[in-house]
Amino acid sequence: MIKKILLTSLIIALLAGCSSKNYTKQESVFIVFKTPTFKHADLGFVYKAKDALKVELYSAGQAVMALEITEATVCMSLLECMGKNSFNEAVLSGYYPTDLIDNVFRGEAIFSGKNKKLTRNGFTQSIIKENEYSINYSVLTNQIIFRDTINAILIKMKRM
Repeated sequence: MIKKILLTSLIIALLAGCSSKNYTKQESVFIVFKTPTFKHADLGFVYKAKDALKVELYSAGQAVMALEITEATVCMSLLECMGKNSFNEAVLSGYYPTDLIDNVFRGEAIFSGKNKKLTRNGFTQSIIKENEYSINYSVLTNQIIFRDTINAILIKMKRM
């Protein structure tokens, strides 16, 4: 009897470990995601959990990309899962801090809040490092815009 209970508990624990994340918040957004390696603009969803984030991009009602971000990795449906530094180097810029993509999609300050200026409906940041990046980032009530003119990157989300 005890063996059956232990075996059942072990199977349940293993299956629970393989289940998907329990996202606590879902937002419908219009997303523009342009980098030198990827360009897309259409409706999508952002799913948030405490330790994970999932972004799905759609075109004509069909999912074209899913981006799953955990504390250590970024999984992009068009590429394999990789560490955040590797993702930055492959898709964004190797000069960025590891948590940048997570912070942008969550609408949190980047670069540890460097040059953060509060506005009446959010905040802005302007961060420039010669020959590496020139970033203008704003988080407003219904919109997030991340633009790096040196690396030709634009991430824009407008809440629906």
